[in-house]
Amino acid sequence: MAKQITKSQLMGEIGEVAAKGRFLNMGFQFDGRGRLEAGIDGLAEVMVDGVPLAQMIGVQVKATDVGKYANEDENGFTYLLRTADLEYWRGSNIPIILVLYRRTDESFYWKEIPRDFSVEQRKLRFNKANDVLNIDAADAIAQLTVPKTGHGYYVPPLGGGEEALVNMLPIELPDEIYVASTPYAASQAMAILFDRDEEPRFDWSIKGRTFWSFHDPRKECTRHIIDEDQVDVIDTADIALHEDRDEQNNFAFLLKQLMRHQFRDDLGWFKETKIFYFLAQAENTSRSFKYLATKNRTETDVVKASENKKEPGQISFVRHHAFTPRFELMLDQWYLILSPTYHFTNNGFSPHSYPSALLAGKKRLDNNASLRGQVIMWHRFLSGSEDGNRDLFSPEPSTAKVLKFGPPPSVELPTTVPEKAWSSPKPIVVDDDDDAEESKQEGLGL
Repeated sequence: MAKQITKSQLMGEIGEVAAKGRFLNMGFQFDGRGRLEAGIDGLAEVMVDGVPLAQMIGVQVKATDVGKYANEDENGFTYLLRTADLEYWRGSNIPIILVLYRRTDESFYWKEIPRDFSVEQRKLRFNKANDVLNIDAADAIAQLTVPKTGHGYYVPPLGGGEEALVNMLPIELPDEIYVASTPYAASQAMAILFDRDEEPRFDWSIKGRTFWSFHDPRKECTRHIIDEDQVDVIDTADIALHEDRDEQNNFAFLLKQLMRHQFRDDLGWFKETKIFYFLAQAENTSRSFKYLATKNRTETDVVKASENKKEPGQISFVRHHAFTPRFELMLDQWYLILSPTYHFTNNGFSPHSYPSALLAGKKRLDNNASLRGQVIMWHRFLSGSEDGNRDLFSPEPSTAKVLKFGPPPSVELPTTVPEKAWSSPKPIVVDDDDDAEESKQEGLGL
């Protein structure tokens, strides 16, 4: 029997050749991977004026000859991703995009594959106006290579300006730190404090039977876990600016513990996802925060109780503004690098059983304005610049501010990062009208 190339194989090859031509016309280098591919057909390399930059995007091409896509109408359609492809892409260290090619009308559409896709969220929604693969999409695709993690990421400005914020807050440290000897390991010390009648505090660190804190341990409950006659006061810089990476990690842990203690009236710490989040003040009740944005005063619901649309009067979930913290030493300056995110509970207190889908649904609505607004909001809160706006019935903070935060630095960008590069892909089609409106409002006053 003679060998035969199937129609599917032929169509796949035609699609890859067509996609390569499209990318070349858009100003990208494109290298196909040939037959030895498992879910990435080629690599698109960003070029500027013909100069390759070694910044790569993985491209998977799906080609069809005729017919309509699922749920296709004049505005768009849906495409169901294969579970095996999702599992393969999950481990990628470069951005991945899906390109759909239809030969009958020579149409090309593209979509970024989110890193946090779950099997339940494998339906992509394509917009025929916004997701066309052509020269107009070149900047948005190229900007997928801009890292959004690391020491800090840029939050582009609104209105086409060139100044951008960085999600980093400089930390003003106390001048002195207390060092004491202790006979206990950290776990033993915590157990001792829990067993005392006094309110425990854990804004300290123990490493190698040495106790570190920014408070005098002899005057607090911590006197029970140290040798009171072995307490020294030293310059913070001697510890904070240590060149050893292990010592820096220990100091970063101390900063996190201090932050948990300092903001314990307003922020909770969720160990599973390692985030700080705004605490609810009452069950199934929203909580707002007023602050001065770049130009105007604004207000946002830092805790929002969302009603069940099918059962009016019933709360479906509660969403809390949150951030992932990381403390980093750069040159002689410590920074808090915060990545805005969200925390979900059933009623304001008990963790939601299925937060992943809620988080994906909310983040896909976040845009440049809302992300920039969140960075500014967190600075206003953490710096205490809005403390004077507490109403008469708000309790006074129970902890003096030891950690102080400066404003996020700004940088001058030669070009504005396209909005689409910062928007989360829209994997699923859901009714999020309320959240969409709030995302718009979060950017007001900027």
